[in-house]
Amino acid sequence: MIIGVPKEIKDNEARVGVTPAGVKALAEAGHTVLVETEAGAQSGFPDAEYQNAGAEIVGEAGYVWGKSEMVVKVKEPIEKEYVFFREGLVLFTYLHLAPLPGLTDKLLESKVIGIAYETVRDRQGTLPLLTPMSEVAGRMSVQVGATYLEKERGGRGILLGGVPGVPPAHVCIIGGGIVGTNAARIALGFGARTTLIDVNLNRLRELEDIFGGRLHTLASNSYNVSRATREADLVIGGVLIPGATAPKIVTRAMVAAMKKGAVIVDVAIDQGGCVETARPTSHSNPSYVVDGVVHYCVTNMPGAVPHTSTLALTNSTFQYLLRMANLGVREALRQDAGLAEGLNTWLGALTCRGVGESQQRPWTLPASAIA
Repeated sequence: MIIGVPKEIKDNEARVGVTPAGVKALAEAGHTVLVETEAGAQSGFPDAEYQNAGAEIVGEAGYVWGKSEMVVKVKEPIEKEYVFFREGLVLFTYLHLAPLPGLTDKLLESKVIGIAYETVRDRQGTLPLLTPMSEVAGRMSVQVGATYLEKERGGRGILLGGVPGVPPAHVCIIGGGIVGTNAARIALGFGARTTLIDVNLNRLRELEDIFGGRLHTLASNSYNVSRATREADLVIGGVLIPGATAPKIVTRAMVAAMKKGAVIVDVAIDQGGCVETARPTSHSNPSYVVDGVVHYCVTNMPGAVPHTSTLALTNSTFQYLLRMANLGVREALRQDAGLAEGLNTWLGALTCRGVGESQQRPWTLPASAIA
Protein backbone atom coordinates (compact mmCIF):
# COMPACT_ATOMS: atom_id res chain seq x y z
CA MET A 1 0.00 0.00 0.00
CA ILE A 2 1.09 3.59 -0.62
CA ILE A 3 0.71 5.58 2.59
CA GLY A 4 0.95 9.36 2.71
CA VAL A 5 1.91 11.56 5.65
CA PRO A 6 1.19 15.23 4.86
CA LYS A 7 2.32 18.15 6.96
CA GLU A 8 -0.42 19.43 9.25
CA ILE A 9 -1.64 22.90 8.29
CA LYS A 10 -4.18 23.64 11.00
CA ASP A 11 -3.19 26.69 13.07
CA ASN A 12 -0.05 25.88 15.08
CA GLU A 13 -0.54 22.13 14.69
CA ALA A 14 2.92 20.63 15.02
CA ARG A 15 2.15 16.93 15.48
CA VAL A 16 2.68 14.34 12.74
CA GLY A 17 0.73 11.18 11.88
CA VAL A 18 3.62 8.70 11.64
CA THR A 19 7.07 8.68 13.28
CA PRO A 20 10.29 7.43 11.65
CA ALA A 21 9.93 4.24 13.69
CA GLY A 22 6.52 3.69 12.12
CA VAL A 23 7.90 4.36 8.64
CA LYS A 24 10.60 1.75 9.19
CA ALA A 25 8.06 -0.88 10.22
CA LEU A 26 5.84 -0.09 7.23
CA ALA A 27 8.79 -0.20 4.82
CA GLU A 28 9.94 -3.53 6.24
CA ALA A 29 6.42 -4.86 5.63
CA GLY A 30 6.72 -3.90 1.96
CA HIS A 31 4.73 -0.67 1.92
CA THR A 32 5.65 2.69 0.37
CA VAL A 33 5.53 5.77 2.61
CA LEU A 34 5.43 9.31 1.21
CA VAL A 35 6.22 12.01 3.78
CA GLU A 36 5.79 15.69 3.01
CA THR A 37 8.97 17.62 3.70
CA GLU A 38 9.25 18.92 7.28
CA ALA A 39 6.05 17.10 8.30
CA GLY A 40 7.72 15.91 11.49
CA ALA A 41 10.21 18.72 12.05
CA GLN A 42 8.30 20.46 14.83
CA SER A 43 7.76 17.16 16.62
CA GLY A 44 11.50 16.56 16.65
CA PHE A 45 11.66 14.24 13.63
CA PRO A 46 13.68 15.78 10.75
CA ASP A 47 13.41 14.64 7.13
CA ALA A 48 16.71 12.80 7.37
CA GLU A 49 15.30 10.43 9.99
CA TYR A 50 12.36 9.60 7.74
CA GLN A 51 14.66 9.02 4.77
CA ASN A 52 16.91 6.75 6.81
CA ALA A 53 13.81 4.81 7.88
CA GLY A 54 12.81 4.23 4.26
CA ALA A 55 10.38 7.07 3.45
CA GLU A 56 10.29 9.09 0.26
CA ILE A 57 10.37 12.81 1.10
CA VAL A 58 7.95 14.80 -1.06
CA GLY A 59 7.92 18.56 -1.55
CA GLU A 60 4.24 19.11 -2.26
CA ALA A 61 1.18 18.20 -0.22
CA GLY A 62 -0.83 17.61 -3.40
CA TYR A 63 1.57 14.88 -4.51
CA VAL A 64 1.30 13.13 -1.13
CA TRP A 65 -2.52 13.21 -1.23
CA GLY A 66 -2.73 12.36 -4.93
CA LYS A 67 -0.41 9.36 -4.94
CA SER A 68 -1.42 7.80 -1.63
CA GLU A 69 -4.03 5.11 -1.12
CA MET A 70 -4.22 5.98 2.57
CA VAL A 71 -3.46 9.36 4.12
CA VAL A 72 -2.54 9.40 7.82
CA LYS A 73 -2.96 12.68 9.68
CA VAL A 74 -3.50 14.01 13.17
CA LYS A 75 -6.23 16.63 12.81
CA GLU A 76 -9.30 16.83 10.63
CA PRO A 77 -8.71 18.33 7.18
CA ILE A 78 -9.39 22.04 6.82
CA GLU A 79 -10.93 23.68 3.74
CA LYS A 80 -7.61 24.05 1.89
CA GLU A 81 -7.31 20.26 1.92
CA TYR A 82 -10.79 19.46 0.65
CA VAL A 83 -9.53 19.75 -2.94
CA PHE A 84 -7.42 16.63 -2.36
CA PHE A 85 -10.41 14.40 -1.54
CA ARG A 86 -11.25 11.70 -4.08
CA GLU A 87 -13.32 8.54 -4.29
CA GLY A 88 -11.79 5.57 -2.47
CA LEU A 89 -9.12 7.57 -0.62
CA VAL A 90 -8.68 6.25 2.92
CA LEU A 91 -8.30 9.01 5.51
CA PHE A 92 -7.11 7.89 8.96
CA THR A 93 -7.12 10.78 11.45
CA TYR A 94 -9.13 12.59 14.10
CA LEU A 95 -12.30 13.78 12.35
CA HIS A 96 -14.65 15.10 15.08
CA LEU A 97 -17.41 15.39 12.48
CA ALA A 98 -20.38 16.02 14.79
CA PRO A 99 -19.90 19.82 14.93
CA LEU A 100 -18.53 19.99 11.35
CA PRO A 101 -21.36 19.46 8.83
CA GLY A 102 -19.32 21.11 6.06
CA LEU A 103 -16.49 18.59 6.36
CA THR A 104 -19.04 15.78 6.57
CA ASP A 105 -20.61 17.01 3.32
CA LYS A 106 -17.25 17.01 1.53
CA LEU A 107 -16.26 13.54 2.72
CA LEU A 108 -19.60 12.13 1.61
CA GLU A 109 -19.64 13.97 -1.73
CA SER A 110 -16.08 12.83 -2.51
CA LYS A 111 -16.77 9.26 -1.36
CA VAL A 112 -13.78 9.25 0.96
CA ILE A 113 -13.35 6.36 3.40
CA GLY A 114 -12.99 8.28 6.66
CA ILE A 115 -11.77 6.40 9.74
CA ALA A 116 -11.79 8.55 12.87
CA TYR A 117 -9.37 7.93 15.71
CA GLU A 118 -11.88 9.20 18.26
CA THR A 119 -14.51 6.50 17.64
CA VAL A 120 -12.30 3.39 17.33
CA ARG A 121 -12.95 1.00 20.23
CA ASP A 122 -10.94 -1.84 21.72
CA ARG A 123 -12.19 -5.15 23.16
CA GLN A 124 -12.89 -3.50 26.51
CA GLY A 125 -15.12 -0.93 24.80
CA THR A 126 -12.78 1.97 25.55
CA LEU A 127 -11.46 4.53 23.05
CA PRO A 128 -7.76 3.64 22.68
CA LEU A 129 -6.90 6.28 20.07
CA LEU A 130 -8.66 9.11 21.89
CA THR A 131 -7.23 8.22 25.29
CA PRO A 132 -3.62 9.40 24.81
CA MET A 133 -4.63 12.86 23.59
CA SER A 134 -7.27 13.12 26.30
CA GLU A 135 -4.53 12.38 28.82
CA VAL A 136 -2.38 15.15 27.35
CA ALA A 137 -5.24 17.65 27.09
CA GLY A 138 -6.47 16.87 30.59
CA ARG A 139 -3.06 17.53 32.08
CA MET A 140 -2.52 20.61 29.92
CA SER A 141 -5.89 22.07 30.90
CA VAL A 142 -4.67 22.76 34.43
CA GLN A 143 -1.37 24.26 33.23
CA VAL A 144 -3.26 26.50 30.82
CA GLY A 145 -5.85 27.41 33.43
CA ALA A 146 -3.15 28.33 35.94
CA THR A 147 -1.54 30.62 33.36
CA TYR A 148 -4.79 32.36 32.46
CA LEU A 149 -5.61 32.95 36.13
CA GLU A 150 -2.64 35.35 36.11
CA LYS A 151 -3.69 39.00 36.08
CA GLU A 152 -1.85 39.85 32.86
CA ARG A 153 -3.89 37.19 31.03
CA GLY A 154 -7.18 38.60 32.32
CA GLY A 155 -7.52 36.24 35.27
CA ARG A 156 -8.25 36.87 38.93
CA GLY A 157 -4.58 37.01 39.86
CA ILE A 158 -4.69 33.80 41.85
CA LEU A 159 -1.91 31.25 42.34
CA LEU A 160 -3.46 27.84 41.80
CA GLY A 161 -1.94 26.20 44.87
CA GLY A 162 -1.90 29.24 47.13
CA VAL A 163 0.85 29.67 49.75
CA PRO A 164 0.96 29.15 53.52
CA GLY A 165 -1.67 31.43 55.04
CA VAL A 166 -3.42 32.02 51.70
CA PRO A 167 -6.02 29.55 50.38
CA PRO A 168 -5.55 27.82 47.02
CA ALA A 169 -7.72 28.29 43.96
CA HIS A 170 -10.87 26.22 43.51
CA VAL A 171 -10.85 24.04 40.40
CA CYS A 172 -14.13 22.55 39.14
CA ILE A 173 -13.87 19.69 36.63
CA ILE A 174 -16.92 18.66 34.61
CA GLY A 175 -16.66 14.99 33.63
CA GLY A 176 -14.85 12.08 35.24
CA GLY A 177 -13.43 10.40 32.14
CA ILE A 178 -9.86 10.45 30.87
CA VAL A 179 -9.70 14.25 30.59
CA GLY A 180 -11.25 14.83 33.99
CA THR A 181 -9.14 12.23 35.78
CA ASN A 182 -5.90 13.62 34.38
CA ALA A 183 -6.97 17.19 35.11
CA ALA A 184 -7.75 16.19 38.69
CA ARG A 185 -4.34 14.55 39.07
CA ILE A 186 -2.53 17.73 38.04
CA ALA A 187 -4.82 20.13 39.93
CA LEU A 188 -4.37 18.16 43.14
CA GLY A 189 -0.63 18.06 42.48
CA PHE A 190 -0.64 21.85 42.32
CA GLY A 191 -2.42 21.91 45.67
CA ALA A 192 -5.68 23.33 44.37
CA ARG A 193 -9.01 22.62 46.03
CA THR A 194 -10.52 20.35 43.40
CA THR A 195 -14.12 19.32 42.77
CA LEU A 196 -15.14 16.86 40.06
CA ILE A 197 -18.70 16.45 38.77
CA ASP A 198 -19.97 13.40 36.91
CA VAL A 199 -23.30 11.73 36.23
CA ASN A 200 -21.95 8.24 37.01
CA LEU A 201 -21.93 7.63 40.76
CA ASN A 202 -19.84 4.47 40.43
CA ARG A 203 -17.19 6.50 38.63
CA LEU A 204 -17.24 9.06 41.44
CA ARG A 205 -16.68 6.24 43.95
CA GLU A 206 -13.72 5.01 41.89
CA LEU A 207 -12.20 8.49 41.81
CA GLU A 208 -12.65 8.89 45.57
CA ASP A 209 -10.57 5.73 45.98
CA ILE A 210 -7.99 6.68 43.33
CA PHE A 211 -7.26 10.02 44.95
CA GLY A 212 -7.54 8.88 48.54
CA GLY A 213 -10.37 11.21 49.46
CA ARG A 214 -8.50 14.38 48.45
CA LEU A 215 -10.85 14.94 45.51
CA HIS A 216 -14.28 16.42 46.24
CA THR A 217 -16.99 14.80 44.10
CA LEU A 218 -20.50 15.86 43.17
CA ALA A 219 -23.32 14.14 41.31
CA SER A 220 -24.13 15.98 38.12
CA ASN A 221 -27.32 18.01 38.15
CA SER A 222 -28.05 21.61 37.29
CA TYR A 223 -28.06 22.73 40.94
CA ASN A 224 -24.67 21.21 41.74
CA VAL A 225 -23.10 22.42 38.49
CA SER A 226 -24.43 25.94 39.05
CA ARG A 227 -23.15 26.11 42.62
CA ALA A 228 -19.74 24.59 41.84
CA THR A 229 -19.07 26.83 38.83
CA ARG A 230 -20.15 29.92 40.78
CA GLU A 231 -17.56 29.11 43.46
CA ALA A 232 -14.80 28.08 41.05
CA ASP A 233 -11.77 30.01 39.92
CA LEU A 234 -11.06 27.53 37.12
CA VAL A 235 -13.65 25.36 35.33
CA ILE A 236 -12.46 22.52 33.08
CA GLY A 237 -14.93 20.94 30.66
CA GLY A 238 -14.22 17.30 29.86
CA VAL A 239 -17.56 15.76 28.88
CA LEU A 240 -17.61 13.26 26.02
CA ILE A 241 -20.26 11.33 24.12
CA PRO A 242 -18.22 9.34 21.54
CA GLY A 243 -18.79 10.66 18.03
CA ALA A 244 -21.62 12.98 19.06
CA THR A 245 -21.91 16.65 19.94
CA ALA A 246 -21.03 17.31 23.58
CA PRO A 247 -24.00 18.25 25.80
CA LYS A 248 -24.10 21.82 27.16
CA ILE A 249 -23.62 21.19 30.87
CA VAL A 250 -22.57 24.74 31.82
CA THR A 251 -25.20 27.22 30.64
CA ARG A 252 -24.78 30.86 29.67
CA ALA A 253 -26.54 31.88 32.89
CA MET A 254 -24.07 29.83 34.94
CA VAL A 255 -21.15 31.54 33.20
CA ALA A 256 -22.67 34.98 33.92
CA ALA A 257 -22.85 34.05 37.63
CA MET A 258 -19.15 33.06 37.82
CA LYS A 259 -16.49 35.24 39.44
CA LYS A 260 -15.03 37.96 37.26
CA GLY A 261 -11.59 36.85 36.10
CA ALA A 262 -12.42 33.17 36.50
CA VAL A 263 -11.21 30.89 33.71
CA ILE A 264 -12.95 28.22 31.61
CA VAL A 265 -10.91 25.64 29.68
CA ASP A 266 -13.33 23.62 27.53
CA VAL A 267 -11.42 20.52 26.41
CA ALA A 268 -14.65 19.17 24.86
CA ILE A 269 -14.57 21.92 22.23
CA ASP A 270 -13.50 19.42 19.52
CA GLN A 271 -17.00 17.97 19.84
CA GLY A 272 -18.72 21.34 20.15
CA GLY A 273 -17.91 22.08 23.79
CA CYS A 274 -19.82 21.42 27.03
CA VAL A 275 -20.03 25.12 27.94
CA GLU A 276 -22.74 27.12 26.21
CA THR A 277 -20.52 30.18 25.73
CA ALA A 278 -17.62 28.16 24.29
CA ARG A 279 -16.55 28.57 20.67
CA PRO A 280 -13.48 27.12 18.92
CA THR A 281 -10.24 29.08 19.17
CA SER A 282 -6.68 28.50 17.96
CA HIS A 283 -3.20 28.59 19.46
CA SER A 284 -2.53 31.93 17.74
CA ASN A 285 -5.71 33.46 19.21
CA PRO A 286 -6.55 31.18 22.11
CA SER A 287 -8.82 33.11 24.47
CA TYR A 288 -11.72 35.52 24.71
CA VAL A 289 -13.90 36.94 27.49
CA VAL A 290 -17.64 36.52 28.08
CA ASP A 291 -19.28 38.17 31.10
CA GLY A 292 -15.87 38.80 32.61
CA VAL A 293 -14.91 35.10 32.41
CA VAL A 294 -11.84 34.11 30.37
CA HIS A 295 -12.53 31.28 27.90
CA TYR A 296 -9.76 29.07 26.48
CA CYS A 297 -11.20 26.77 23.81
CA VAL A 298 -8.33 25.67 21.54
CA THR A 299 -9.38 22.70 19.43
CA ASN A 300 -5.94 21.10 19.24
CA MET A 301 -4.47 21.66 22.68
CA PRO A 302 -1.98 18.74 22.48
CA GLY A 303 -0.43 20.39 19.42
CA ALA A 304 1.38 22.73 21.81
CA VAL A 305 3.50 19.80 23.06
CA PRO A 306 4.02 18.00 19.74
CA HIS A 307 6.91 15.71 20.66
CA THR A 308 5.11 14.18 23.63
CA SER A 309 1.77 14.15 21.82
CA THR A 310 3.06 12.56 18.62
CA LEU A 311 4.78 9.75 20.48
CA ALA A 312 1.74 9.14 22.70
CA LEU A 313 -0.64 9.15 19.73
CA THR A 314 1.37 6.97 17.37
CA ASN A 315 2.03 4.44 20.14
CA SER A 316 -1.71 3.76 19.89
CA THR A 317 -2.56 4.38 16.24
CA PHE A 318 0.26 2.49 14.56
CA GLN A 319 -0.97 -1.05 15.20
CA TYR A 320 -4.23 -0.19 13.40
CA LEU A 321 -2.38 1.52 10.54
CA LEU A 322 -0.11 -1.47 9.99
CA ARG A 323 -3.04 -3.91 10.10
CA MET A 324 -4.97 -1.92 7.49
CA ALA A 325 -1.88 -1.68 5.27
CA ASN A 326 -1.20 -5.42 5.50
CA LEU A 327 -4.77 -6.70 5.17
CA GLY A 328 -6.35 -3.96 3.12
CA VAL A 329 -8.84 -1.58 4.68
CA ARG A 330 -12.02 -3.53 3.94
CA GLU A 331 -10.65 -6.80 5.35
CA ALA A 332 -9.17 -5.07 8.42
CA LEU A 333 -12.56 -3.50 9.14
CA ARG A 334 -14.30 -6.86 8.70
CA GLN A 335 -11.93 -8.62 11.09
CA ASP A 336 -11.94 -5.96 13.81
CA ALA A 337 -15.34 -4.72 14.99
CA GLY A 338 -13.63 -2.11 17.19
CA LEU A 339 -11.78 -0.64 14.23
CA ALA A 340 -15.04 -0.67 12.27
CA GLU A 341 -16.51 1.56 14.99
CA GLY A 342 -14.02 4.15 13.78
CA LEU A 343 -15.50 4.15 10.28
CA ASN A 344 -17.37 7.45 9.88
CA THR A 345 -17.79 7.60 6.09
CA TRP A 346 -17.65 4.85 3.47
CA LEU A 347 -17.85 5.71 -0.24
CA GLY A 348 -20.64 8.24 0.22
CA ALA A 349 -22.42 6.64 3.18
CA LEU A 350 -22.37 8.04 6.71
CA THR A 351 -21.51 5.20 9.10
CA CYS A 352 -21.31 6.86 12.53
CA ARG A 353 -24.46 6.97 14.63
CA GLY A 354 -23.27 9.88 16.79
CA VAL A 355 -22.60 12.06 13.77
CA GLY A 356 -25.88 11.08 12.13
CA GLU A 357 -27.91 11.93 15.21
CA SER A 358 -26.02 15.19 15.86
CA GLN A 359 -26.48 16.39 12.28
CA GLN A 360 -29.89 14.74 11.72
CA ARG A 361 -28.61 12.74 8.75
CA PRO A 362 -29.37 9.17 7.72
CA TRP A 363 -26.64 6.73 8.67
CA THR A 364 -25.92 3.05 8.27
CA LEU A 365 -24.02 0.49 10.34
CA PRO A 366 -20.35 0.10 9.31
CA ALA A 367 -20.77 -3.65 8.76
CA SER A 368 -23.65 -3.03 6.35
CA ALA A 369 -21.72 -0.39 4.42
CA ILE A 370 -18.64 -2.51 3.82
CA ALA A 371 -20.51 -5.77 3.14
